[in-house]
This record gives sequence, structure tokens and C-alpha cells, in this order.
Amino acid sequence: MAKNKTQETDKSVYQFLDEFIEDEAKREDSKILINLMSDVSGYDAKMWGPSIIGFGSYHYVYESGREGDAPIIAFSPRKAAFSLYVFRGNKEESTLLPRLGKFKMEKGCIYVKKVADIDLNILSEILRNTIRLTLEQYPSQTDII
Repeated sequence: MAKNKTQETDKSVYQFLDEFIEDEAKREDSKILINLMSDVSGYDAKMWGPSIIGFGSYHYVYESGREGDAPIIAFSPRKAAFSLYVFRGNKEESTLLPRLGKFKMEKGCIYVKKVADIDLNILSEILRNTIRLTLEQYPSQTDII
């Protein structure tokens, strides 16, 4: 089976921001998201692959036999928008989404152009919910507090 491309690396998150995020506003928004996600999760930011900033980790095994590790919550400061890897699709989160602010969504990933477009208190609730659901689904396979 192929090895997962997105794995935790030793690269510095802030070095990544300085080297690859040219837009100063996007760098500042990234720092806001790093602080928020770190505060909510209790974990420091880690690089996952070349461009994902993740917090905590869990080990998954699919019915197909494919397995790997992934961050519990994460984001990537892409050129067009931030990709927030935080949504698990349950009813509680679905009721929070209309109050989040301006975003787009595909396949459980929330896309936000800038942090000012969303309510960070609502995002915090979505983050906590994602963490809780991940702990429930992978109780012995997480390294989160």
C-alpha cells in the first residue's frame, strides 16, 4: 500500500510562514489561527507535509486496510483561501456553520479567505466538537489531552 504523503515533519511552522506565505495579511491570519487552534487543542503547531499546520494527531485504520496518522485539527494557508480541516459533519457542527460567517465548503473542508470573515468563537466551538468526535472515534489512538 502507498505511503501517505501528509505526514508530520520537523520543519518549523514559522519558517514555513516566512518562506512560503508572501502575503503579510495571510501570515498574520495564520498566526491568529495557530494561536486559536493551539489554545483549543492544547497542542503546539506542527507541519504536516509541505503546507498543512496541524495540532495533535491520531492513528486511523480504514476498512480497506489503509491506515496512517493525521492531525486532529489543522489548516493550510493556501493562495486562494485558508483550508480549515476541522469539520466532521455532525448535527451540532451543522447548526454552528450558519453562524460561522463567510466561507465555502467541500468534502468536510471549510474554506475561508480571511480570518476577519468568520466568528472565531464559533470556529472555537467547531474545533472543540471536532476534537471530541475524533477522541470518541479513536479513543486509544490519539495523543490529545
